[in-house]
Amino acid sequence: MKKFKRVFAIVIDSVGCGTCKDSNKFFNGTTSDEGANTIGHIASSQGGINLPTMGSLGYGNLTEIMGVPANPNALGAYGKAQEISLGKDTLTGHLEIMGLNVTEPFKTFTETGFPKELIDELERQTGHKVIGNYSASGTEILKVLGEQQMRDNSMIVYTSSDSVLQIAAHEETFGLEELYRCCHIAREICMRPEWKVGRIIARPFVGTCADDFKRTPNRHDYAVSPFAPTILDELKEAGKSVIALGKISDIYNGAGCTESIRQVSNQDGMNHMIDIAKNRDFEGLCYLNLVDFDALYGHRRDPKGYANAMVEFDSQLKDLMNVCNDDDLIMITADHGNDPTFVGTDHTREYTPILCWHKNIKSHDLGIRQSFADFGNTIAENFGLKESVWGTSFLKDLD
Repeated sequence: MKKFKRVFAIVIDSVGCGTCKDSNKFFNGTTSDEGANTIGHIASSQGGINLPTMGSLGYGNLTEIMGVPANPNALGAYGKAQEISLGKDTLTGHLEIMGLNVTEPFKTFTETGFPKELIDELERQTGHKVIGNYSASGTEILKVLGEQQMRDNSMIVYTSSDSVLQIAAHEETFGLEELYRCCHIAREICMRPEWKVGRIIARPFVGTCADDFKRTPNRHDYAVSPFAPTILDELKEAGKSVIALGKISDIYNGAGCTESIRQVSNQDGMNHMIDIAKNRDFEGLCYLNLVDFDALYGHRRDPKGYANAMVEFDSQLKDLMNVCNDDDLIMITADHGNDPTFVGTDHTREYTPILCWHKNIKSHDLGIRQSFADFGNTIAENFGLKESVWGTSFLKDLD
């Protein structure tokens, strides 16, 4: 069985690949997720999509993707995974990818906003008035409330279809450190079982008025720590590198990460990974989340922007492959779906893709994996580490 010195794992955030067996049990409002297909519907909505690199690895074998035909002679291993955890969000998906089964969904407050008792406590402990407190687009709420926030030094609190409490404040007038302090307080408050959301997110912005407000790269996520050791912890304990790119460190609350590098965009994240592959010698995992797919295009129901971002990623994936060594492995998956042609603005419960490549790989159909944890277990077996009970490694199929 071939072993790899460096593994480059990429989560294409929200890029699901079709309705799975329990999609009808999850909902966007009153409509079930049955029928959602993020990549399939993106492609068809645009009259086709050109993804030659992913197509060469067998992407078109996973679901019907207009412009990406099935490839019987794929240059990689390909399959798709079913989620076992009770959820369809970033935190749940990533925890399962690295070996955990989330049996209790995190709280959401999409329809109602946060309870008065929570808001009162947040105001009391931070010393700032809360405005907003409803589900909204992060850019749109700045247009509505940004000037008021600056004027009275308040906090814009809002949520989404995810299990999140987001706090937006002006980076210069409110202060970045003050925003982070308030988010720390919110994290502690929201550890109570009745208010337990998956993430608190600091959303700093700059600008002078509603016409020019824009969010800055100094976003910071305060996630619930993993409730048990993950494959990342196993890697770190064994002395391997775990280089977390983008929001990976935030998602796992730093657990199991040996290094963290932030990114301002999908392109920036891929550039970091390409640079690391080209210039750094290490043994272990380089782990990247590409959040723009979800945040900029999925939730905003923008299939054209989503398609363009996928084309850009496909090109950069080829650049990454070109700088890989003989003992490097690239692995690609997703954490949930977010079909931009579907009803509502929520994530969609879908199969997620698995694409794997190294320089000497043979074509292999990995089939339908019964857990996202198969992905992490493959990494664990590669480095001779303890595997999760929730998944089955497919390392033997990557020869």
